Amino acid sequence: MSPGSTVGLGLDLARALEAVDPSHPQGTKGRDPGGLSVLQQHVAFFDRNGDGIIYPWETFQGLRAIGFGCFLAFMGSFLVNIGLSYATQPWWLPSPLLSIHVKNIHKCKHGSDTEVYDTERSCCLASYRFDPSKFDVIFSKYGLTHPNALTIWEVMSMLKGNRNMYDFLGWFIAASEWLLLYIVAKDKDGMLQRETVRSAYDGSLFELLQENKKSS
Repeated sequence: MSPGSTVGLGLDLARALEAVDPSHPQGTKGRDPGGLSVLQQHVAFFDRNGDGIIYPWETFQGLRAIGFGCFLAFMGSFLVNIGLSYATQPWWLPSPLLSIHVKNIHKCKHGSDTEVYDTERSCCLASYRFDPSKFDVIFSKYGLTHPNALTIWEVMSMLKGNRNMYDFLGWFIAASEWLLLYIVAKDKDGMLQRETVRSAYDGSLFELLQENKKSS
């Protein structure tokens, strides 16, 4: 393998494992990806027993742990698992328990999204990579009030701008994801900060929210 190929391999692996941007060239400080892609890390928080499979009651526990009330956590766990379960199954039959297999979460990538998880597979992982240029576009294009944050109206504008024609399911999933993120992670001024969004992509936000809830 040539030196250029080695460098390319390293960059490809870095984008697969770390949510990087100019302020975080090595991703979240002190975070061990554990061999999981950024997309897998994004959902692994909800795998409460670490067995690689997320059941609806684990999704419920995770949502409660980051600050959602019982009703929203119940509805969220039902919608998330019923929406993602089948695509991640390692066989053709659906799971009666609506299980989500973390290793196959890349099969759930939907349209009308930000494309921060890009459509190119990592050469080292069966998953998509984190695209820092697409992440920058979120704020350079839609962060009109503040260059490093989004208001709820800017989130809505971004969702509208990302819509693919007639992709009604993609519209619904994208809106659900971003509105839930806004509800649980907006700051005291009602802004969704750049670092908050970046850390949501690799799941470190959920760990931080859980610790904050425990200490409050």
